[in-house]
Amino acid sequence: MNALRRVWDRFEEGFIVFLLAAMTLVTFVYVLLNNLYSMFYKFAEWTAESSEGFSEAMYSIGDFILDGAQAMTWSNALTKALFAWLIFFGLAYGVRTAGHIGVDALVKLVPRRLQRFIGFVACLVCLGYAGLIVEASYEWLTVLMTNAIGADDLGHFGVMQWHIALIIPVGFALVFIRYLEIMWRIVTGKQIGLGLADEAADALHLADEKEERV
Repeated sequence: MNALRRVWDRFEEGFIVFLLAAMTLVTFVYVLLNNLYSMFYKFAEWTAESSEGFSEAMYSIGDFILDGAQAMTWSNALTKALFAWLIFFGLAYGVRTAGHIGVDALVKLVPRRLQRFIGFVACLVCLGYAGLIVEASYEWLTVLMTNAIGADDLGHFGVMQWHIALIIPVGFALVFIRYLEIMWRIVTGKQIGLGLADEAADALHLADEKEERV
């Protein structure tokens, strides 16, 4: 079980890295092509009188790059789809790594036993919300699958709208599982609250480290 958990955790991290890398690569290539062809056109103009053959070669290269840039009209749509997958897949990763910001200043003032109870209730609320989104998004997803509508600028590649929307129920199902894990740790006494990020504590820790370096 622990081995399977470690494999999933590694896959989760690797998939997030893949989404970030794919977004960056697509955007980089698109921007590069849209700014590179003009340079070859300028070279062609500068060498038009001195070397006609070289000038024509520069024009040809510029035309080729321009055609490539114009053919990448799908890049914005793909980047948006990848970003959507990154957001909804990253929700569960944020729960696991305590990446979501917590507002629990008042909760920390009460006894630890009451903190555990509040954390348990908060888990129930989060589980209810995640379950509601899973159910609602699944119904929406089935409608998209039935209609089989192509995604904007990606339909000619065979990408349907439901392919992109699939991450919503999947992402919130993963969030549901992560909060079940947190609830179990609270019930068994291994954790008090939701384990959210504490910006104030992080800021004090960074300030202490800065003073030590000085």
